[in-house]
Amino acid sequence: MSKNRNSYDYKNRNLSDVFKELQAMQQSSNSDQNTNEFRSSQSIGNTVTFNFNDQAVKSKTFYKSDDLKLSHIIIGLSFLVISMGLFFPKDSSFTKSYAREEVIDQVSEYELNRHSLNMQNIISENTDMDRVKEQATEEREVEFGTTYTDSSILPKGEEIVTQEGILGKDKVTVIKTFENGDFVEEIILSKEVLEEPTPKLITIGTSDFLAKHKVHIGDTMYFVDTANIKETTEDNSANIAEVKKSIDVKLIELPSEEIAKVSFDGIEGYVKTSNLTSSYSTPSIIEKNRIQRLLLKVNINMELNKSSGLTLNDYKKIFTGLSDDTNRIFENNYQTFYNIDKKYNINGIFLASIAIHESGWGTSQIAKDKKNLFGYGSYDSSPYESSMEFSDYSEGIETVAKSLVKYYLNPSGTKIYDGETASGWYYNGPTLSGVNTRYASDQNWHTKVYSYMELLYNRL
Repeated sequence: MSKNRNSYDYKNRNLSDVFKELQAMQQSSNSDQNTNEFRSSQSIGNTVTFNFNDQAVKSKTFYKSDDLKLSHIIIGLSFLVISMGLFFPKDSSFTKSYAREEVIDQVSEYELNRHSLNMQNIISENTDMDRVKEQATEEREVEFGTTYTDSSILPKGEEIVTQEGILGKDKVTVIKTFENGDFVEEIILSKEVLEEPTPKLITIGTSDFLAKHKVHIGDTMYFVDTANIKETTEDNSANIAEVKKSIDVKLIELPSEEIAKVSFDGIEGYVKTSNLTSSYSTPSIIEKNRIQRLLLKVNINMELNKSSGLTLNDYKKIFTGLSDDTNRIFENNYQTFYNIDKKYNINGIFLASIAIHESGWGTSQIAKDKKNLFGYGSYDSSPYESSMEFSDYSEGIETVAKSLVKYYLNPSGTKIYDGETASGWYYNGPTLSGVNTRYASDQNWHTKVYSYMELLYNRL
């Protein structure tokens, strides 16, 4: 349906068209001042007429100034548009919903806004969008990258940071766009590198062998069985040392998952990884290693003027259930041998071995009658009569231990027990052969005593 040329197309007109029309109306109003009803200083106001479906609607606005200003007209127009939006639904026309008389009665009167108006704000508020662009130059941090490297000398899956990452820095010039105060986008105009970022370096382990035993290079491992350390990684390589079962070694290299380089008391060589274990994989290996380390020191030339390093439980284990100890003399005195070992700094196993050798496991007449397991004080011409008698076996054991420490095992002037010093009258070295020189007339005494020492130590 065609529209009257004077009708007001409310729905399809935009704000810019309205502004243009208002400007045209202002110019027309200025040219027709002589014909319009107007009072200068005490005028009631001007009348602006709009046609809505051929119906004249008058909106009166009162001004105290003589000139009609565009900003004032905009205020009236804005209010009128809002009013129409509130009172006229989108799907209704003026002629169908309201009587023309009612429309005319809806005219509103406004006073002059005494404050200056900002056209940019009015336009922005009515268009419901404030889009702003601004240029900025700023320093920005630059993220560092991360580099991963595989390593066969770390347990599989383990990660080690070998270098921490450091942020870089760029000087950036950008154009930023904001809509209604919210950042929308930016365009980078230029970028200057101030500091390059330093990458983070991470090493990732790949060794199944190390992961299985929970060890690293430099840790202690143990031999599963007695084996030889080889000079090179080759199977036919020369043997350079024999390592006993349960002995500890230091893991120093891992050429492959099958071969490891180890150090045994300063001797370095290669061994198969299948013959190595750890305290994680074999918890009991630590105690076995302790015993093996003690046994490694057992030899006929070992120094006897120091503690054996055995525990009370070790002494109990050694002396309990000895088949030749028919009278249970040594079993009943294992703690005596242990206490003297610690108190007088003398190897208790050595002391017990002398007692076994001299008394025939406590079966000699002197041992039975005089509680003297050593034949202490005896002379070859009258052994029974000249031997000393003790109240119990422990007294005799302690007496002999003190004599050995003071006269046979330590050189003169050595500090010993109870603030005393050794006289060293019969000192010829702290070994079995050294003691044998002045203690026994039998030249093979030291080898016989050592055989008992081996027997006892091997019970550990």
